Amino acid sequence: MKMNQKVIALALGALLSAQFAWAAVTPEEAARLKRDLTPFGAEKAGNKEGTIPAWDGGYTKVPAGYQSGDPRPDPFANEKPLFSITAKNMDQYADKLAEGTKALLKKYPTYRVDVYPTHRTAAAPQWVFDNTFKNSTRAKTTRGGYGVEGAYGGIPFPIPKDGYEAMHNHRLKWNGVTNTHSFENYTGNSDGKHVLVTKGQSTYQFPYYDKNGSLETFKGLYEQWFVQQTDPPFKSGEAFIIHDYVDQPRQAWQYLTGQRRVRKAPTIGYDTPDDVNSGQQYFDEAFVFLGDLDRYEWKLIGKKELYIPYNDNKYVQKSPEERLAPYHLNPDVLRWELHRVWVVEATLAPGKRHVVPKRRFYLDEDTWGAVIGEGWDAQGQLWRTNHSTPHILFEAQRNEMAYPLVVYNLLTGTFVSSGFNLSKGNIYKSVPRVPDSYFTPDALAGQGIR
Repeated sequence: MKMNQKVIALALGALLSAQFAWAAVTPEEAARLKRDLTPFGAEKAGNKEGTIPAWDGGYTKVPAGYQSGDPRPDPFANEKPLFSITAKNMDQYADKLAEGTKALLKKYPTYRVDVYPTHRTAAAPQWVFDNTFKNSTRAKTTRGGYGVEGAYGGIPFPIPKDGYEAMHNHRLKWNGVTNTHSFENYTGNSDGKHVLVTKGQSTYQFPYYDKNGSLETFKGLYEQWFVQQTDPPFKSGEAFIIHDYVDQPRQAWQYLTGQRRVRKAPTIGYDTPDDVNSGQQYFDEAFVFLGDLDRYEWKLIGKKELYIPYNDNKYVQKSPEERLAPYHLNPDVLRWELHRVWVVEATLAPGKRHVVPKRRFYLDEDTWGAVIGEGWDAQGQLWRTNHSTPHILFEAQRNEMAYPLVVYNLLTGTFVSSGFNLSKGNIYKSVPRVPDSYFTPDALAGQGIR
């Protein structure tokens, strides 16, 4: 009898072990990534109406003479909008508009969505696609869904089973390895005027996408940030660094000129008002969503067709004066396209707190980048919406999906726009990998200039 119980226990253990080993997808499901799905798990075919084309490998042309960091030309500059959506005709497009977009159309008569032909420009190097295929059968979530293991150098869950996996895909989307850019951010006030809130320089690095690394050597630190402000004068010299991990909480340090020392900064995250932008947004609203997932429960609603900002190379070429209109971004320089997106809802987890108890995110199926976010207050009122302006980075074989960014407060009528500092002539430059020591508290102290 005891022997039979032992055999049964071993059999059950083997069965559970097998299921756990294939917690992501089975090899048979993964084979779809080389058949009817793109290497990142999107539907390779277009839609039946022909308004979304088939994916053909993305946009990989590099203009002659182009150098990384130069203003990137608009490859679709000759195209005209197919139609425009305003408050007057938005009802006929309602099923393809995010709630936040509808709210902006209703609130501001000057707001408009110009819809252009759809181009599926998302691309990536073959080694990133190969790693994504490997991840599909080996990656799994940990810590109740809030961590990841078994993934490296690619999308962790190209065929996601739940909202946690989808949001990990956003966090670990293909971002290149090391990039630098200057930034220039403005707030839009409720009287329609704009105020410069900061200028500065940012360098970020993704050890997760180091081509020379591997799953075996990866330490779990997937993202490193160094952000330093140069304007206005009272903020000049302030800086912070961030370390984000796949399987443990964020670590952050800050240098404040008034204190003249480096301090650990656990408040850089979640719903702490982002002092870089004068508190007009929360830290985890940066780049549509940035940071740890553990304040929410994440539900994968499904996939739908949606008008989203896309291929906005024209927008990022513009000066702040051209990018901004009273009360919102200038619709004349924004490009919207119809794309399929994954819809993920976040609700406050039991025992946790966040000033935005319910949120929704729309993730581009071709890149996994969150393009539009929405937030509701405790009374269930739509309070906030943000969106990025995705554009093509020719030389990096990728689309920048998270930046520049705008965050609207629908209740106060204010917004904050983060954009490139064109006067510095540095628009998202891919650079060689820098030493990890660049992103340490000691380095932060060494670069304190006041």
